Amino acid sequence: MNKQATLMATGSIRGHIIRFAIPIFLGNLFQQLYNTADSLVVGNFIGKEALAAITSSSSLIFLLVGMVQGIFIGSGVVISMYYGAGDLESVKKAIHTTIAFSLVSSVVLTLLGYMMAPIMLRWMGTPINVFDQAQTYLRVFFSGITAMVLYNTASGILQAVGDSRHPLYFLMIAAVINIILDIVFVAVFKMGIAGTAYATIISQAISVIFSFRLLLKTKDIFRVELCQIGFKKGMISKILRLGIPSGVQNSVTSLANVVVQSSVNLFGAAAMAGTGAFMRIQAFALIPITSFAIALTTFTSQNIGAKEYDRVRKGARFGILFAMLLAEIIGIILIYNGEFFISFFSRDPSIIAYGVQKSHISSLFLFAVALSHVMAGLFRGAGKSIVPMIVMLLCWCIIRILYIKVGLYLLMDIRVVYWAHPLTWILSTIVFVTYYFKGDWIKRGL
Repeated sequence: MNKQATLMATGSIRGHIIRFAIPIFLGNLFQQLYNTADSLVVGNFIGKEALAAITSSSSLIFLLVGMVQGIFIGSGVVISMYYGAGDLESVKKAIHTTIAFSLVSSVVLTLLGYMMAPIMLRWMGTPINVFDQAQTYLRVFFSGITAMVLYNTASGILQAVGDSRHPLYFLMIAAVINIILDIVFVAVFKMGIAGTAYATIISQAISVIFSFRLLLKTKDIFRVELCQIGFKKGMISKILRLGIPSGVQNSVTSLANVVVQSSVNLFGAAAMAGTGAFMRIQAFALIPITSFAIALTTFTSQNIGAKEYDRVRKGARFGILFAMLLAEIIGIILIYNGEFFISFFSRDPSIIAYGVQKSHISSLFLFAVALSHVMAGLFRGAGKSIVPMIVMLLCWCIIRILYIKVGLYLLMDIRVVYWAHPLTWILSTIVFVTYYFKGDWIKRGL
């Protein structure tokens, strides 16, 4: 057995999933520190408009990078299935093809993000007093997007072969550096909102250096050879076949969230800041859920590659039930402590009021978003990535947008916008559960 890669097709099902999910959870926790440290520093040292600018930029960033990240999910499934099947030559081809794709896509994202930032901000109806700072942040961020793409590439490769520890180590280092640079650039050097973007770029670049150092020097199956990086015959089509549906899902969900954000923007900077602050908190709350979804994707892929279909079903039951229970416990904590958490971002009573209102509406329904995330991860790992794409397209995009447009037409109240998430979470949950029990979702290999 390789020293760093882990085969999940044998041994304890719960043990594999939990041991794999814990480092991913901690890694995602530190990943969120990037955005949260930016928001905390900006909210406390610059002001309300800057906090609104940075928190409202998240949905736009994910809209532009969502397709690429979805394709990386597809590459991870391909690598995991080949690894589970013991086809090590195909594992190497998939890895080098994934890196080639990441290099090309990072160039495209840099150009697209820099040019599209002002256009998208206008389309979102960003207030004048927020627009310039949001544009500055986005343009600096996308100028260094290559670092984020390459880190996600390396992390995805490692996780696909069962190594979730090293991505955690590299993120921990980067997160600490990001917090230090945020304070130095904004509080000391007075670089404004651009300083937070530069801090993120530099810290992400450091995580890339550590990640690729491991990939280039390891003796394990996932060793990268620079001369082998390129699009291998037949491999990119397999990656795209599994990855494009995930990318489309990411993009359409992000598009819906951009509409949600533009609707929040109608209620002013305080609403933007308060809602954005809670969404940062909710992102932390969902980390355990998304971690289980990623773990279940890798577990499912490897076991299907190894033709261990009964293990897939047992792992699915455990992952779904555990994630839902955990999500609801977290949701109850948020309901009773929303004001306390939001006050870290700002002491402005109007900002806190909006954030608490959002918390009271959304937090009780985290079980539904947990089930949707975990089942989507399960179906992707089984090679059925088109299923979550269709469900998310209908529930989290089309229906969510229609609900907001009609709802605000009938009643101009921000609570209409706040209910968009929980209502569509519940709807997607109903569809996923129906497919789980009635659909043939275990695909036999690639």
